[in-house]
Amino acid sequence: MTHVSARRGAVYVSVAATAWGTGGAAGSLLFETGGLGPVGVSLWRYLLGAAFLLLLANGRTAARSSGAARAAGGLGGHLSGRVLVVGAGMAVYQTAYFAAIAHSGVAVATVVTMGATPVFTALGSRFLLRERLGQVALVALAVALAGLVLLTAETVAQARMSSVAGIAFALASAAGYAGVTLYSRRHRDGDPQAMAIGGFVVGAACLAPFALAEGVVPEVTWTSVALLVYLGAVPTALAYGLFFRALTALRATTVSIISLGEAVGAALLGVVLFGERLTPLAWSGCVLLLAAVAVLAARAEAA
Repeated sequence: MTHVSARRGAVYVSVAATAWGTGGAAGSLLFETGGLGPVGVSLWRYLLGAAFLLLLANGRTAARSSGAARAAGGLGGHLSGRVLVVGAGMAVYQTAYFAAIAHSGVAVATVVTMGATPVFTALGSRFLLRERLGQVALVALAVALAGLVLLTAETVAQARMSSVAGIAFALASAAGYAGVTLYSRRHRDGDPQAMAIGGFVVGAACLAPFALAEGVVPEVTWTSVALLVYLGAVPTALAYGLFFRALTALRATTVSIISLGEAVGAALLGVVLFGERLTPLAWSGCVLLLAAVAVLAARAEAA
């Protein structure tokens, strides 16, 4: 496995966060155009994500050996127990996130999930991994959370805050994401790509029975197919592949804070593609978030 420097790891997780910022919108559109529920969307996302990563692995290593065989070997060896844990965690937090969107809307689901995730991760990192959270990271976390509040305050105020179930699902998603981040950081000596592929496969297997009951066959249109392909390729295969590589070089809390840049990407996507308008307060939140992410990325330290 090629060594990843702290600086490159920061770039990887920044790109992953940008890609993740488009995932919620794609999933929400699939609810409408594809006739799929949260579990069905998550199942297709993981299946297509695994397929794309296997194709990428095969293409990169064709001159030396079969990439698919190499990945399968990694999953069958010392990673087998780990991918079961990671895959189950991914199934929980991905489905809980889409369930939160279905109950409370994208705004509330995103704010609660993203706001709680770095807090859960920071606590777990300190008490479970014994990773010290430096002053720069503490300040960056506070600034990033303040930026998130400013960015989303008006949207959340107008959203369906009455859904307790939606907030509960969002908190469950945050806890699952933090758990996968901490576990992957602790067991960072394996192949990140094999971990991602294995996580997708196990996650899909966990979701399959529930997806079959909910409905797993989408309404086949050009729009729904394009959305599924995009969801599997960009916010899944690309983003998670980079995410697991970043965890080999950066502290879990650092990764979770930089991931908050996802909120900025989602907001800008709404402005550019959907004609949404941001208030001066929201733009201030974007600036704070980007500043926190930029400082932390620039001063990222390997651990």
